[in-house]
Amino acid sequence: MNFLLFLPETFLLLMALIFFCQSLWKSSAALNQGLAFFLSALGVIVCLLNLNSSGELFYKAYRVDLFSQLFKCLISLGLFLVVVLGRKFKGITEGLQPEFFMFLSLSSLGLMLMVSSVELLTIFIAMELSSYSIYVLIPIRNQVGGNQMEAAIKYIIFGAAATGVMLFGMSYVFGVTQSTYLADILQKMPLLIKEPVAVIGLLLVLCGFFFKLAVVPFHFWTPDIYQGGANETVSFVATMPKLAGVALLLRLVSLAGTEAITLVQVLVLLAAVSMTFGNLAALVQKDLKRLLAYSSIAHAGYVLLGILTLNSAGFSAAIFHISAYLLMNLACFLVICAVSREGENVTINDLSGLYRRSPLLAFTLAVGAFALAGIPPTAGFTGKLYLFIAALNQGHLALVIIAAVNTAISIYYYLNIVRSAYGQDPDGLPAVTLSLSNRLLNYGFILAIFLMGTFPAWFIDLARTACKTIIS
Repeated sequence: MNFLLFLPETFLLLMALIFFCQSLWKSSAALNQGLAFFLSALGVIVCLLNLNSSGELFYKAYRVDLFSQLFKCLISLGLFLVVVLGRKFKGITEGLQPEFFMFLSLSSLGLMLMVSSVELLTIFIAMELSSYSIYVLIPIRNQVGGNQMEAAIKYIIFGAAATGVMLFGMSYVFGVTQSTYLADILQKMPLLIKEPVAVIGLLLVLCGFFFKLAVVPFHFWTPDIYQGGANETVSFVATMPKLAGVALLLRLVSLAGTEAITLVQVLVLLAAVSMTFGNLAALVQKDLKRLLAYSSIAHAGYVLLGILTLNSAGFSAAIFHISAYLLMNLACFLVICAVSREGENVTINDLSGLYRRSPLLAFTLAVGAFALAGIPPTAGFTGKLYLFIAALNQGHLALVIIAAVNTAISIYYYLNIVRSAYGQDPDGLPAVTLSLSNRLLNYGFILAIFLMGTFPAWFIDLARTACKTIIS
């Protein structure tokens, strides 16, 4: 029975081992990509079968519940989508593709471990497993003369700094509560949250997760890593760690209880600054990945709107929005990978006349951009609506107004992307041909984004039920 509780993680570990074996001898790119497609699809099925599992492992340091299993399903789905959208992996050297898939699997394994970890040291080990795998993935790019090495070094430096701050905060939390188990901390924290040392400790621990989410002021790595990494790698980095980051933020913030006024004030400030800075910086970007990097900073601020409510309505809204963000962001990266002929970066000008070169890609890009902007009836609109309502019900009127203004600002640069695709001539740019699997993925993204936007109740109910397992 315990083995079944750990089945999704075991499957990803076996997937990583398979690609490790593949790296020991010369194997064709078609074989490696086919294996990645099959195994990642099987991983989604394994996670769905384990959705309703519950129990505790490793001396109660690892909890399997609906909350963790929901995020594991999202992580496995994200891994599958990344594998499919980067089908030919033009940006990855063919000889390094087995290693690429191996570290992709190991990073996903670390993210799955993170969402089930309920003990501080276990959380730290899981985060490092995921982070170190991404450190290796960033420089794996076949573009000569690119800045992937600089991006990897920056990511390592910022990641090490965030880890050090987080460990320092864990020592404070342990000193105050005399335990590293979240269950014990949960019992003692409501009484201690009014003490400055407890608040400082909790905030320092949260810094590690703010780094994953690219919340200001832990955002400095984001634009350079997005621009320097391969398109396929960045599609993973831009979405997957954010899922686990939100899950851990929800677990830790729920420890503070409803009386954590100081914590809420800090989260309000971070949300407002992240939204404003991200959207203003995105206005002047020409590189599409760099634009999406600043967009991700803004969306981290939106997600904080739900987290700072400290209740199930806000938490479920945050889960809904980060799930929608997975779909609409990957839809944009699907277009980037398809338009990029040899794995190079894509600028907004490279999208000129896309509606003639590939009407389906242009429509996918428009749907993804409209969803990121929060235009109805997309999932992005519904996610922001839930977040705004949850924050408003807790009395954060000023913050909701700031978020609404930022949403209006973001419409400009998202529509600028669509204008380039639909309002300009191709200017000699070649047509983009799509394989059958790529076409099906385009249709899948379009359908999913609209369905989540128009029929959100089932997912919100599932997320709210999951949140009840972490809120006392």
